[in-house]
Amino acid sequence: MDEQKTVQEQETQLEPKKEESLAPADRFNWMDKKQLAAVFSAASGLSKSALVPNSYKNDPWSVMIAMDMANRTNFGLLHVMQNLYVIQGKPSWSGQFCAAAVNASGKFSPLEYVRLVDDKGETRGYYCKATRLADNVVCEGTAVTWDMVKGEGWDNKSGSKWKTMPDLMFHYRAAAFFCREYCPEVLCGLQTAEEVQDVKGWDQPKEKTVISLD
Repeated sequence: MDEQKTVQEQETQLEPKKEESLAPADRFNWMDKKQLAAVFSAASGLSKSALVPNSYKNDPWSVMIAMDMANRTNFGLLHVMQNLYVIQGKPSWSGQFCAAAVNASGKFSPLEYVRLVDDKGETRGYYCKATRLADNVVCEGTAVTWDMVKGEGWDNKSGSKWKTMPDLMFHYRAAAFFCREYCPEVLCGLQTAEEVQDVKGWDQPKEKTVISLD
């Protein structure tokens, strides 16, 4: 009996100690001072890392928001920071994030991009499809076509990429449509950067050159 107790004590000592972890996103309380202080401390250290994107450097509050989004989406923090942008004051996902989020969700087969052609064999648009693994139903997203692009005026917005890289823009928008229709939870209600640009227009910020007089 004593030997069994000794073995159990040794096993208990060998078990890693459970450290106090951050609460999951659905239980995170921004008004909890103790929790907020712990998260802020971690975010402050991360904001000084050479690996974080420039928009997060020395900005622990933005890092904290990215940490919260990483909890909600179950993606790695660095992955979230590399794909979460602020466009005209709105947090927005990069277009490629939609496809990655759907493929990583485990709910569907990998997204397929189906090309639509006109009578001349030229690209008319794209839509995404994938098989829902729970019931093997093939899900098809709304098609994005040139008629839609021109009708909404997306190709005339400031900084629009529809004139220079239309196929990529079709892919991004088709993936976003599919995501909103079949698994909107993976975007946490945010738009993609391309959607914000298409609606409001956006000019790429110009690089600033700093000249030292020393």
